[in-house]
Amino acid sequence: MYAVIGAGPMGLATARNLSKQGLPFVGYELNGDVGGLWDIDNPHSTMYETAHLISSKRMTEFLEFPMDERVATYPHHAELKRYFQDYARHFGLYEHYQFNTRVLSVVPEGEGWRVTVEHSGEQSSRYFDGVLIASGTLHTPNRPALPGHFDGELLHARDYRDPSLFRDKRVLIVGCGNSACDMAVDAVHQAKSVDLSVRRGYYFLPKFIGGRPSDSIGGKIKLPRRLKQWLDARLIRMIIGRPSDYGLPDPDYRLYEAHPVINSLVLHHLGHGDITPRTDIADMQGHTVTFTDGSRADYDLILLATGYKLDYPFIDSSLLNWQDDAPRLYLNVFHPHYDNLFMMGMIEAAGLGWEGRNEQAELVALYLKRRAEGAAAAARLEATKRERAGETLDGGYRYLKLSRMAYYVHKDSYRAEVANQRRALQEQ
Repeated sequence: MYAVIGAGPMGLATARNLSKQGLPFVGYELNGDVGGLWDIDNPHSTMYETAHLISSKRMTEFLEFPMDERVATYPHHAELKRYFQDYARHFGLYEHYQFNTRVLSVVPEGEGWRVTVEHSGEQSSRYFDGVLIASGTLHTPNRPALPGHFDGELLHARDYRDPSLFRDKRVLIVGCGNSACDMAVDAVHQAKSVDLSVRRGYYFLPKFIGGRPSDSIGGKIKLPRRLKQWLDARLIRMIIGRPSDYGLPDPDYRLYEAHPVINSLVLHHLGHGDITPRTDIADMQGHTVTFTDGSRADYDLILLATGYKLDYPFIDSSLLNWQDDAPRLYLNVFHPHYDNLFMMGMIEAAGLGWEGRNEQAELVALYLKRRAEGAAAAARLEATKRERAGETLDGGYRYLKLSRMAYYVHKDSYRAEVANQRRALQEQ
């Protein structure tokens, strides 16, 4: 019997593939329904009312369960909640889950794992042959220390739900990732003023190019990495210009070496003066913020859109082969020492989508099936994961040394390696 922790997209893909292989499992979910962070009614969700998918539906959906044609190209979170509910019902996954259940601890015991949970105030524990952790990567806020002190509201993006938060306030948003830009656009329609504090340069991509979702364009012809970076950056520059044209810093790295911002509106509002670009914060005193370029401004609210940290509070990090900012695993999922502990979905890549994560789950489920059969192919994978744990499948891209990039991979390189291992496992 296996334990699956989480019922978000990765947890559901994991459950689906275990079920396909006929492997028994129990799923644990902290919320009362499936969907993970995409269920805004989940009190543990980091979702906000105006959020939409930043990748297009056809590049994101599970291939064996396409989204309805009537769903928008970039679906609203409510559509995605329904999608995951329909997915779970269609594949009979609800019956495997215990909802409203918090996992308190996962510890090794004998050849397996002891999982302790809490449900309705009662604690219980159970022995499992293996554990598949699919609890997500966007739960614990990254709250950087800021210089000085601020007398207004200081919140993290995790606390943001509705644009009414900004009403009649002087707002400073710190950060320039996808969520930061979404929130800055929301604030334009409510706040007295909106400023965006940006420390480094970002690449900005529109959601549509020529009426088509931008992530669906290209890719049929595989170009050399440097040529693709140059051509795509040139195309984007022709369409929207440079970030410095809007008062933002230009990136000092090549395209695709950090996750780009997919937003068609933030540059529009910067260009119209609805959002004022600012540099990094140098000091705060009372309501006054001083920036590194020497400029100053007063604010009522500072919203830290500074991302999240990997956090798995129910298991000791030493059990995860944690090094620096993330566990060091083979394919970001296989532990070098434990053959029955898996980090499902601890992966980011431009264009990977849920299908790419489903392929990961398919590989793990197949490995467990072949391992139970005593197949030599499973033993070969075990040798590989011990030798190659922590190997970076970056496709030659020089990813920025940021904590959120510690588990970033190159989509094509990753999927190719997963496919190779899947084929190997199917051998006798």
